[in-house]
Amino acid sequence: MTGSSDVVLYEKRDRIAYVTLNRPEAMNALNSAVGARLYEIWSDFRDDDDLLVAIITGEGGRAFSAGADLKEVSGRQAQGLSQFESRGPGSRFIPDLNVWKPIIAAIDGYCVAGGLELAMQCDIRLATEKSQFGLPEPRWSIMPAYGLHHMMRMVPTGDALRMMLTGSRITSDNALRIGLIQEVHPDRDSLMEAAQGIAEEVKLCAPLAVQAIKQIAYVGKSMPPEYSYRFAQELSAKVLGSEDAAVGPAAFAERRTPEWKGR
Repeated sequence: MTGSSDVVLYEKRDRIAYVTLNRPEAMNALNSAVGARLYEIWSDFRDDDDLLVAIITGEGGRAFSAGADLKEVSGRQAQGLSQFESRGPGSRFIPDLNVWKPIIAAIDGYCVAGGLELAMQCDIRLATEKSQFGLPEPRWSIMPAYGLHHMMRMVPTGDALRMMLTGSRITSDNALRIGLIQEVHPDRDSLMEAAQGIAEEVKLCAPLAVQAIKQIAYVGKSMPPEYSYRFAQELSAKVLGSEDAAVGPAAFAERRTPEWKGR
């Protein structure tokens, strides 16, 4: 029996956070312990100035995550809780906590229901060839949560509705075709190598600029363009007024790699 800190592993190495869902015997299903641990991890990742980017994956090779632990949900319902109450802590922590550092999802295996919704909250999604994606909630008389509101903002309407109205799964190739994921790799080793490579590229960029870009991209897309421009100007002014704004051009002129201060 794993402890609460073991259900999600958290490692910090070379300014990269490695987050691993660690319930392979349950296809990394999201239960209350996982939810509580993810909340702790994303809070720490957000507040640790030494960390610049995160990679999240699932242990075991069968699934990134199969979604909510329906055994726990069923048990809560047996106690008289409603469907929403029975879900326990949700997984919508990344946007709720205002985590503006980049997060990469490395998906190997099933990525469905709440697992897909967790991956959708990440900024870049990579997958192996064997991976499958879906929102099967209506097949169990359950409503999707994050995915219901954001799937059609991420992929073409027809593709989103086919997934949500049928509860069917799609392959990695189809997920790539509709833009749900960005890359497909042959196996887990090449997947993690690619995720690591992207994380290293993120580290080449000024942290404040990267975080401002992510915030403008997500917040600004729900605004009319004129308001988005104003919002971007405010954040851009902070970036351009930072110490790193002088570090970058100086390093370029001297043909060397900039050493970012993050301030």
